[in-house]
Parts: sequence; structure tokens; C-alpha cells
Amino acid sequence: MTEGQLAGPLREPATSEAPAQAVSPQQLRPDRFINREISWLAFNDRVLDEAFNARHPLLERVRFLSISASNLDEFYMVRVAGLKGQVRAGVTTPSQEGLTPAQQLTAINARVAQLMQRQQDGWRLLREELRAAGLSVLSADELTQAELTWLERYFTEEIFPVLTPIAVDPAHPFPFIPNLGFNMVIRLNRPEAEGGPMNGLLPMPNQIERFIRLPGEAIRFIRLEQVVRLHLDKLFPGFEVKTTGFFRVLRDSEVEIEEEAEDLVRVFETALKRRRLGQVIRLTFPKDMAPDLVDFVVKELEVSPQDIFALDGLLGNVDLKQLIIDDRPDLLFPPFNARFPERI
Repeated sequence: MTEGQLAGPLREPATSEAPAQAVSPQQLRPDRFINREISWLAFNDRVLDEAFNARHPLLERVRFLSISASNLDEFYMVRVAGLKGQVRAGVTTPSQEGLTPAQQLTAINARVAQLMQRQQDGWRLLREELRAAGLSVLSADELTQAELTWLERYFTEEIFPVLTPIAVDPAHPFPFIPNLGFNMVIRLNRPEAEGGPMNGLLPMPNQIERFIRLPGEAIRFIRLEQVVRLHLDKLFPGFEVKTTGFFRVLRDSEVEIEEEAEDLVRVFETALKRRRLGQVIRLTFPKDMAPDLVDFVVKELEVSPQDIFALDGLLGNVDLKQLIIDDRPDLLFPPFNARFPERI
């Protein structure tokens, strides 16, 4: 470096960064943003679209329907649960698109009602197409006498030992229903007893597949709850069954972890136990369920009206994945086998 260069004026070092530009109010307008939760529901709607895609094999379409139902369950247990927590805490600050937590919940419930109706429409369509392809999900009145005999033995040996019928009266309070619990509620009457009708509860066991395959060469299934309903006289001897219904419960399963916790293992164990005991955030039941049974369940579970969904169809579409069997590879995507490059 020369003396003249040393004596020259000092210059600021060159930089490639452009000066930061201020964000205009026009760019921050709420109508320029999309709500995160509504956007996620739109994504799950597109997942459900694949169940209606006739170019896919039938059982793969069933898989997409089951996935959309599983996604929706998780969405409620975590994302909706978080919004409900904000509402309980009195948070009214709007998000970037201008909706408060309470307004977001209202918009979510409206969108979910449409999504769940599409799921039911999809299952009705797929059930008929599966039947035409040789895979049937039967109702109780379609069973042959041989199948009824087989189911009676199957119920006695496999189902009956894991059932826990519960009477609900002043001496026996309503039991705790765990997250994802699927239950039968029953109105009972003892013909020779005083005191009027009594309510009973029958949790459906998780140890047994919900779709029970019947014996024989034909691929025929029947749902677990229908088998149980056929044999209620063995569960409540001496009682007359007046009416039955079903309901399914989702609970708040959001997990909050403090990063500064001393023992993370213990914190996670406690949080996972709390997931099972969280507040009810969604209750679903059949649309044709008796109103007195609906009122009974809603009152005992202390469910808010906006968290109740009456469905015209199948509860718990996530269980449809049990219909995906290996017996019919023609109804599945062909397996992908990776090719090992010859040069390697």
C-alpha cells in the first residue's frame, strides 16, 4: 500500500445487504392472511378427496378415509384443545387474520361439520363399491344362521370376558370415559322392579378388532358393537333393554412441557397421563340416538353444546383401516420395490 493511499479519505466497507424496507400497513391487513387452523382443515379436506378418487384402488381409498379421520382426531386433541385453553384463560387478542380464539373455534366447528359429513358420504360410497368387489361389511339382519351360531360362540369365548357392563344410578356414579373411548349407552327396565328405568354403560374393548371377519371363503365383516348388541341379554340378565345408543369421546391431549424442568422423564410421564384425563372437547353420537340418552350422556360428561356432533353414519372412521387386508392385493397399490443400480 502506497503513502498516497494511506493519506486518502477513509471509506465505509462495501456491503451487499440492501437497506431494510418498512412493512406497509397494506401488507399487514388481516384479509391478506389465512387462518392456520382453517388452512389445516382445507389440507385434510384434500386428503379426503383421495378417498373419492376413482383412479385409486378401493382399499387405498379406504385408507385415505381412515387417515383423514385420524388427522381430525389429532387436530381436535391438540390444536382445538389449545384454542379452548386460550378461551378459558380469557385471551381475546386476535390472530394475524383478525379472529379471536372464540371466533376461530366457531369457524372450525362449522368447517368440521361439513368435513365429517363428507367422510360419512365417502364411507357410504366405498361400502357399496367394496360390496360389489366382493368385500362386504354386513348389518346384523344380513347374517346367515350359520354365521349367527359362529358369532354366539365367538362372543362367549372372546368378547364376553373383556366386557365390563356398568349400571349408572345413585349408588353407581357415571364412570370416567378415557380419551378416544367408544361406548354403548343402554336404557334398561326390570319388569318386576320398582323405581323406573335405569341407564347402563358398556365400553367397547380395545383388545378386539372393531371389524370382525366372519368365517368362510367370502370376505365378510361385521362391527363389534353390532355383535355386542345381539347378545345384551347375557350382559344384563333379568333386565329388558328398551333402547341403545353409542357415543365417542375426544379429550384435551395438548402437552405442555417446561424446558427448565429438572426431570424431563417424570414431566413427560405426568403429561401423558394428563392427556388421558383431559377435558372433553368433542362428543359424537348417531343422529338417530334417542334424545333422552343423548341428554343423559351430555349431562354426565358436562359437554358444551358447540362440542357435540350428531352423525348420520359410522362413528370412528379411523377404524376403517382394519378393513385393509392382504387377501385382495388387486384392491391395493402395487408394492414399490427399489432397484439396486447394476453399476454399483
